[in-house]
Order: sequence, then structure tokens, then C-alpha cells
Amino acid sequence: MNAGAHKQGQNHIAIDIGASSGRVVCGTLQEPEGNLSLTEIHRFSNGFSEKNGNLYWDVDYLFAEIVKGLQKAKSKGIEQCTVGIDTWAVDYVLLDQKGTRIHEVFSYRDSRTDRAVQSLHRNISTVSVYGKTGIQVLPINTLYQLFVHDQADLEAAHSILLVPDYLYYRLTGRRISEVTNASTTGLLNLQTRDYDTDLLALLGLSKEKFPPLTEPGEQIGGLTDDLAARGDLPDCEFIAVATHDTASAVLGVPASSDKWGFLSSGTWSLIGVERASAITSPEAMERNYTNEWGAFGSFRFLKNIMGMWLIQKVREEYGGQYSFGELVELAEQEIPFRSIIYCNDERFMNPSNMISEIQGYCAEVGQLVPKTPGEIARCVFDSLALSYYFYVQDLQLLTGEKWERLHIVGGGANNGLLCQVAADLLAMEIYAGPTESTALGNVVMQMISVGTVANIKEAREIIYRSFDVTIYIPHEMEASLKTAALAEFARLQVV
Repeated sequence: MNAGAHKQGQNHIAIDIGASSGRVVCGTLQEPEGNLSLTEIHRFSNGFSEKNGNLYWDVDYLFAEIVKGLQKAKSKGIEQCTVGIDTWAVDYVLLDQKGTRIHEVFSYRDSRTDRAVQSLHRNISTVSVYGKTGIQVLPINTLYQLFVHDQADLEAAHSILLVPDYLYYRLTGRRISEVTNASTTGLLNLQTRDYDTDLLALLGLSKEKFPPLTEPGEQIGGLTDDLAARGDLPDCEFIAVATHDTASAVLGVPASSDKWGFLSSGTWSLIGVERASAITSPEAMERNYTNEWGAFGSFRFLKNIMGMWLIQKVREEYGGQYSFGELVELAEQEIPFRSIIYCNDERFMNPSNMISEIQGYCAEVGQLVPKTPGEIARCVFDSLALSYYFYVQDLQLLTGEKWERLHIVGGGANNGLLCQVAADLLAMEIYAGPTESTALGNVVMQMISVGTVANIKEAREIIYRSFDVTIYIPHEMEASLKTAALAEFARLQVV
């Protein structure tokens, strides 16, 4: 009998919030076969908005939607449950001593950090920071956001919480710093496994402003008295899951071998490998790879790629007249690799018009300018697939490990064209799915915490047998086409 046979049927609610949408889902182990089911309870949109020239998240709205989701859970007969929260990384909330928010919550896409990297590194070298933290240099990192934040706000702050930690606080009254998300701040020291005092001093911050670091699996407690008194919410036990959505997504990868890489394909594409130790070699720093902390003492050695943000913006600019599936179908009808962009160019971070930006880029580098929706979509998907090829080669070189397969999870796993082109370029099998890997990783972390599942190996076996995974077998690509596409992408690529 497995460790959790006596707990089948227990409800585990995952609150999974990405940059463009959020969902409240319930995971349950079904008797007698022990397969995992995932039922969506509530779904809502998310996004930043502009106010006085800055970009902000509406965290009050997110809290209200979470409560709405828990209300729906109760109305569906869920009386008791565990609950975990994951969101995107790096963005933070400042609280005063009473727990009141001091400032609106900036989005990482806000332009205030455009020059923050250069400004901060006048005071400390990139080599020094990377050696301490193992985190890649990105203007969106909390380190750079805090460096340019108004000093008066920082001095007034009693606590600094990342977004999922803040949502836990609103629901439970307890302040934590969960480690998988805390590592993305660029403030955690690999050796001490704590906040780096030199970097905090550079920001003019004391360590006391950050709540104690909390590992995934720690049980936080129940609802605040006010929320519990409402009577329309389940009896909740909140558990610190891997609150960085990428960390949860990787926990949800249905891997069965040791030689695999992952691609978490959402608004961002995060491509990398799960490891027992960080890699901070000069080559890793030069290529700007990152070492994000995972559950169970692991590290995710990975690269950030712009991801589905590109096609999300394109679809939005076409007025929503095409579904994502329709854009894929249109792209399939186009000639491959006629137009290619370097996806990580900062001009694609938050342009006023993504379609025009893509067209302008192609014109500037001397390529055929894509004009139709199908040509634009094909350009995006081909460019992403080429990115995957280059970074997989890089990752295998830097780690000294040869992969047998690449697991693609998240929404991008539904894109058959992108998965097949990636398989063909890599000459490697692609295991695509499940799409809800982040919510699944959130759920299985709760299950491990309460003893329903013994460990992550068992959890991944359960996910593999419970959800559809599509295997893309590589087809031989015309040599001249592949060579030309790789050469063109290499010409465009910058670190």
C-alpha cells in the first residue's frame, strides 16, 4: 500500500496565477486506481494596467478572485481542503507595520528598470553578484526593481513580500518568504542559503524587512478569523508550495528518466534542467543562465525566453478575431523560416504594437517582412523553436549531460506545430503535456506535505499515468533549410 492510500479522496486546491490569467483548481486522488483528477473551479483574467505612466498589478482584484474561487469550492461541496498558491516571480509588495500596503504593486514590465542594471553594477560587479546568487542578469529581477524604488517607501516598509507570499498573508495573516520565489529576487546567497547581506546593504535594506525563508511543504495555517467567520469558505489548511509558477511547473513534469530537460511554455518560455547543485561557471555567467531554487533542495538551471507573450500580443492586436488554434492553423500553411526574430531582444518586452515591432525588426535585418496573420504567427513559432534548439545545445554543453527528451509543459504544449518543429530541429523526442503542469505541481506538493504521496518520483508517475502526454517523433528536416535557418538565427542572436 502506498503512503497515501488512506487519504485518497482528499481535496487539494491549487491557486495558480499567471501573468495573463488565474485559476482555482481542485486535485483529488481517485479510488481505486489512484489516478489524479484535476477539476477547474474558477478561472479569471489577469494583467497589468497603466497609471500615471507606470504599470501595476491589481492584487486586491487577485485576492477577491481567490476568495470567489474558494466560495465556489464550498458551494460544490468541498468542506475541507489544503490550499497552495503559485504566481509569477520577482514582483513585490511593501507593507507597513500594520500590514497595510504602502504602494501599488509594480509590474516587471514597467520601464523604470530600463537602466537599473547599468546603474547598480557601478557599485558591484556582475561577476560578484552572479557568484553570490547564481541568478542571471535581467532588469526585471527584484534586485534591480528595489534599486530604483523610491527610498522613502523602502524605509517606511516593515515587510517586503513577493506576490504569492502577500496573497498567503491576506488569507492567513502569516508572513513568509517561500524560497523558490525568493531565489528569483537575485538576493539569496547560494552558500549561506539566506539573504545576502552585501546586496541588502547596497539597497539600503535590513534583513528584518524580509520574513523568514520557508521551504515548500511547510504548513502555514488556516484562514484568518475574519475570513473563517464568513461561513461561506471551506475549512482550509494553507501549505507553502513551490510558489514560483515555474518551480511548480517543473514539479508537474511527468518525467520517468534521469536524462531530460524541461520547457515550461507560458507567457515566458523557461528552458532548462533540474539539478542537485547550481552552476556558476564563467561560461554560465557569460551566457546569462540562471540557477533558480526548487523544491527538495534542487536547482533549475535555465534560460528565460520571451515565450507565448509574443503571440498573445499578436492575437490581442488582431482584436481577438483568431483563436490561438486558428493562428497555429494559419501558420502551418506558410513557408517555414522565411522570417525570424531574436525573441529575447528587449524591443519585444512591451512594445506599443507587437505586430509592427516584428515587421520593423525583419525589415531592419534584411528579411522578408511578414504581413498576414499566418506569416506573423509562423515567424513567432519558428523563432521560438530556433531558440529552443540553441538553448538545448547550450544547456547540454554547460552541464555536460546529454538529454534523451525534452518535456514541454504549459499552454505551449498544445501547439502541435511548435512542438513538431522543435523536435525536428533538435532531432529529439518531445513529450508535450500536461498543459496544467503548474497546477499539478502545486497539488502534488500539497500531497507530499500531508503524506498522501511519498515523494516527487511517485508524484510524477501518478501525473504521467493520469494525464495525456503527446510524443512528437522528430522528422528528418531538409538539410539546407535547417542549416540556413540556424545560421540566420545565430546571426541575430545576442547573449
